Amino acid sequence: MTAPLTPHDQPGQPSPHDPSPLGGAVPYPTAPDPSGPGPSAPGHSEPGPELRAELVQAVLVAIGVAVSGVLLGLVWLWLAPRIPLVWIGDGIYPKDAEGEQAMGADGVFTLWALAFGAVSAALVFLFFRRGGVALVVGLAIGGVLASVIAWRLGVWLGPEASIEAHAKAVGKGVTFDAPLKLGAKGALLAWSFAAMAVHLGLTSLFGPRDEEPMAQLPG
Repeated sequence: MTAPLTPHDQPGQPSPHDPSPLGGAVPYPTAPDPSGPGPSAPGHSEPGPELRAELVQAVLVAIGVAVSGVLLGLVWLWLAPRIPLVWIGDGIYPKDAEGEQAMGADGVFTLWALAFGAVSAALVFLFFRRGGVALVVGLAIGGVLASVIAWRLGVWLGPEASIEAHAKAVGKGVTFDAPLKLGAKGALLAWSFAAMAVHLGLTSLFGPRDEEPMAQLPG
């Protein structure tokens, strides 16, 4: 005669002493310790040493190019044509009504900005001997900053900004120079365009190239 089955010995019911997952309640997963190292979020990784080095180089290039804008400002102040004005009667008028000095000042700034942009790109390429998006961005940002510095410096060191005050200072009938102005603000981008074009051209012509894998000869 067999003994009666206990509830935990009935078929289909897990035993409380069974170490298998079916033998007891499955514990809930515990939350990770916030103080401990957790899994890194997908898509977020720290920049490598090469990327950090490129960013540092780009910042240095931008600063160096921006500082060289002082030289462009001095060249523009020296070579830009002046607009002669004269105080006659109750008004101030250009002495040469058909003069093109205003357009000449914009042209001088643009041409010299292009030249400075080409030279800065060549120097950056010769120093680093490679290309890279970071260097091109550094040249572009530095070129805009350099152009703004050159523009403001030329205006600041140029003739008196207030025409009326300048006219009263020199007196009636005396010719004086109008303040230096940059009418075409698009000239502020000339340095950056020239620098990016020259640097990309030098990189494509003389930059390091990846070695092509040798074709495997048929056996």
